[in-house]
Amino acid sequence: MKVRELLRLYEQGNRDFSGADLSGVDLRGVTLIGVNLTGANLRGADLSRGFLTKSDLSGAQLNWANLSFVKMSEAKLVEAELTKANFSGAFLVKSKLPGAKLSGANLSGANLRRANLWGANLCGANLHRSNLRDANLSGVNFNWANLSEARLSGAKLYGASLNGVNLSRAFLKGLDLGGVDLEGVNLKEARLSGANLEGANLIAANLSEANLQQVNLKGADLTAANLARASLEQANLTWTILRRADLTGANLSEARLNGVDLEGIQLRGAILPKSSDRFLYSTAV
Repeated sequence: MKVRELLRLYEQGNRDFSGADLSGVDLRGVTLIGVNLTGANLRGADLSRGFLTKSDLSGAQLNWANLSFVKMSEAKLVEAELTKANFSGAFLVKSKLPGAKLSGANLSGANLRRANLWGANLCGANLHRSNLRDANLSGVNFNWANLSEARLSGAKLYGASLNGVNLSRAFLKGLDLGGVDLEGVNLKEARLSGANLEGANLIAANLSEANLQQVNLKGADLTAANLARASLEQANLTWTILRRADLTGANLSEARLNGVDLEGIQLRGAILPKSSDRFLYSTAV
């Protein structure tokens, strides 16, 4: 289908373009509100700065498509093929993307607040400075994705895969990450105040200069983790494993350290709670 024909039919009130072949077309800045493009072929198409609010692109093929700064609030992209698509700066508030294939996609600066990405594949995707507040990210594959400076407060991450993810300077305030596998993850300067990390695997994670005030780390494994200069005021570290962890210059004032294992820990310049003598055992250096 040619662009001219598509726009003519749209102006005549037609909204059903399901299955249309629009591969490689130039639709920059077009208005296609509420259209049905389910199963359409839009590979390599340019939809940048377009208006597709409440449109349905479920099952559509949008591999390598340019959707930068597109307006797609409340749009449906269920199980859409979006590998290597460019969504930088896109407005996707309340959009529905369950099962969408977004591996290698560029979502930097995209607004996905309250979006549903259940089970989506975002392996290797770029989500730098994206807004994912209150989004449903359950079961999402974030392996090796870049979430630096992303906003995830209020998001659901149950069953999400986070191997090798970059969460440096990310906003994770109050997030429920209980039992999540974050081994080796980069959380440098992340904002985690009030978050739940009970029982989480944080072995060798980088939490240097992170804000961990009032965080629940009960029973978490922080073996060999980097917590240098981290803020851990009023944190719950009951039965937390901190063997060989680096807490150089960390602030642990008013932290709960009942039963903490501090074998081989680095504590130079750290601020410890007044009651620490009752709970710290093993060899600390």
